[in-house]
Parts: sequence; structure tokens; C-alpha cells
Amino acid sequence: MPISRSSEQILALAPDAGSARAAQSLAGARSWMALGCDQRAAWGECKGSAKDPYRTQVDLAEPAFRCSCPSRKFPCKHGLGLLLLLAHDPGAFEQAAPPAWVSEWLARRDQHAVARPAQPAPPIPAAPAAEIPLAAPPSRTAAAREAKVAAGTAELGRWLRDLLRRGLAEAQSQPPGFWNSMAARLVDAQAPGLARMVRELGTLPATGAGWQSRMLERIACLHLLADSYARIETLAPAAQADLRTAIGWSQASGALRAAGPEQALLRRDRWLVLGRRVEEDEQLRTQRTWLWGEACACPALLLSFAMFSQPLDRSVLPGSVIDAELAFFPSAYPLRAVVREYFAPPAALTSLPGAPDCHAATGVYAAALAQQPWLERFPLALAAVTPELAGEHWRVRDQAGHMLPLVPRFERGWQLLALSGGRPLALFGEWDGMALLPLSALAEGEFWML
Repeated sequence: MPISRSSEQILALAPDAGSARAAQSLAGARSWMALGCDQRAAWGECKGSAKDPYRTQVDLAEPAFRCSCPSRKFPCKHGLGLLLLLAHDPGAFEQAAPPAWVSEWLARRDQHAVARPAQPAPPIPAAPAAEIPLAAPPSRTAAAREAKVAAGTAELGRWLRDLLRRGLAEAQSQPPGFWNSMAARLVDAQAPGLARMVRELGTLPATGAGWQSRMLERIACLHLLADSYARIETLAPAAQADLRTAIGWSQASGALRAAGPEQALLRRDRWLVLGRRVEEDEQLRTQRTWLWGEACACPALLLSFAMFSQPLDRSVLPGSVIDAELAFFPSAYPLRAVVREYFAPPAALTSLPGAPDCHAATGVYAAALAQQPWLERFPLALAAVTPELAGEHWRVRDQAGHMLPLVPRFERGWQLLALSGGRPLALFGEWDGMALLPLSALAEGEFWML
């Protein structure tokens, strides 16, 4: 049975805000002809600018989309509009067997799903789990990059020491070019993770009261990264993997999907899909989808990247529960993972996990940070907190009176307060060590994306 979806969940599939707005304008029956659905799929013909209507179809189980329109966006506005219409007005759809153009598409999807596991898996090197997911270029190329990164981290260490000798007051007055120049040298040294952190360092003086402590903490983190790389060979394999990831080594997921239990950490569970966050950095979009295992009681992170207008992977939908096996990248605190196999259609999420209070939640974060000191974002779930406005800033309070601040850029404080009605609700979000960015909430048994 396909799961029911709210408007927020459907619009979260949109590749951009323009597609989401256009889809909402197509969520009325007047825009469609030959609407139909069954337990597997929904379909319809949408009146457009072309001579013939666009044939649009949705496989409801994933969901997956197909449309005859010329749009390069995926899913297109027609597919999203059709799914919105089904959610709002299911009576507009005739319960019927799918027409040939839909059934042929579904049959091809089924054939691909059957054929995919039968394909021979790429050979897996007999290596420890910590060595599999990191990109393994030819040794000469790897050695050249190692040398560049070593030189770049050494220069970064000297730059940070000079920065502290001059004092944070002088750092506050530095122009953007000061930070961008060092970041550019780190990019040349093939350490893009460090370059991003240096650019972010220059933005901290504009973050308001307490920026000095935030900057000092970030400088300390960068210095620890640079100093650790100078002795990386002395670290445990999992710590080496975490260090390389923080510096900016890419992680290959193909070998991880094919790895067995001897080479990677595998966990099959019912995974609650708790939230999603998309960020843009110049022309790169990064999508983080957070999961929680019911039986293993541990989090997982699915990462997706897209350049320019390429679509992100939206196959795992917040507000659903998937029965799947995940393979985790090596880490002292395994968090990032890929889906290896699904075992059943998704179900609707009806409950959120959560720590009983704020102290317990931040205690879990502290324990994770002790194992993996480069964590920049951590999934934080709270079982019962009440949002409140303190001056100009939002925060949440647990039943014992402990409070956590919300990030200043969070713009849905009033919506969150309305969902709670002044009463405790379950809340999930990303914790950066200082403030929480809410991503979803469960109020009176209903899941909401924020």
C-alpha cells in the first residue's frame, strides 16, 4: 500500500522553489484529463502549451515520476501537481486499471528492479572496513595529493598561529579577501573541507554577541585538524577516515553498497526518516536526510550532492518509515550511510524518537563528539519540548525547565508554536553544538516538516 503524503512532504520533492509554486497551480482537477489511479500508480493528462496534453504518471510506492513534457527538471511540475491533486482530492481520480502507456512504464521499472541485483557486483578488496569508502586513486596520484595536503595543513597551522598572535579584535576587522585568500590556497592544496571552514571563520564576527568564543572554538578545531594530519599515520584507521573526510577527501559509495559484513558495518532495521535539509554553496547543493533505526536506536545520515540544476536524490521521503539495510562509512562514530537494499514499501511515520530532556539529548551529542571531534552537525531528537519566544530569539523548553536555543536563521518559530498550542511536542533537528535547527515535529500524531 502506498503511504499518504502531506503537501509539505510532496513539495519537499521539488527540485527548486519555482517548481514547487508551479506544481501548486496544477493541483486542481481543471488542469487535468483522464485522471486515474490504482494501488500502485496514479496518472493523468495535463493541458499544456503543446498540441497534445502531457502524459504524467507517478509510481506511488517510492515515489517515482515520468512525464512527456520537455522539462529537464525532475520531478517536473506536472508530476508534483498530480501527486498534490491525489493528496487533496482523491475523488477526482477514477479507480481503474492503468492504460498501456502507464503499465508499460511500470513493467520496465519492475524489470530493472529484478535485473539490478543479478548484475555482478564489482570486486571488493580484502581490506579493513575503514579503507573501503575513501576514494582510492592510483598510488602516484594519491601520493601527490598527500604531499599537497600536508603542505597546505602546515601553512594553515602557521596562519592560525599568526591570527591568534594578532588577536581576535584585528581578525574582526579583516576584509573578506583576507579569509578568501587562505581558503584559495587550501583549495589549491586539495583540502576543500578546510577551505570551507576558513571561509566560514570570516563570517563569525557578524553573528552577534559571543562571536569571540565561537571563533576561538573554530580556530581550535582547525588547528587540531592541521596538527592531526601531520601525524595521521599514528591514528587508528577509523580516526584516519574521519580526518580525511573533514579535510575534504571524497567518499565512494559504490564499493560500500557492494561490501559484505566483513568490510563494512551493515544494519537492517525499520528506519524512521526524520528530516531533510538542503544547502547551497555556490553551484553545489548538498542534501542531508536523517534517519533513526527503531531496533538499533542509532542515527544515520544519507548525503546527496548535485551541481547546477541536476536533481537531488529524493527517493527517501521524510515522514516515512523504510525497511532497509544500510551500509555505513567507516568512522569512529558511524553516521553517514547508503541504502543497500529495500525489503518493503515505505509506511507512514507515526512517532518520533527522542531524549526525555535537553540534558540527555546534549549528553548523547557530547559522547559522540568524544569519539568523532569533527562533527559539525548532529541529529537531535527531543520527546517533549515547548517552543517559546525569548526577546527576539526562539528556544525550546523541556518539562524540567531546561532550555536549548534555536538558530537565529530559523524562520518558522510561530508555526512551531502554533503546532504545539503551548503544549509539549516531539521535535527533531540539527544541533551544531550551540543551537538547534528544527527540521520536523510531531504534534497530535501528525508529522510536520519545518
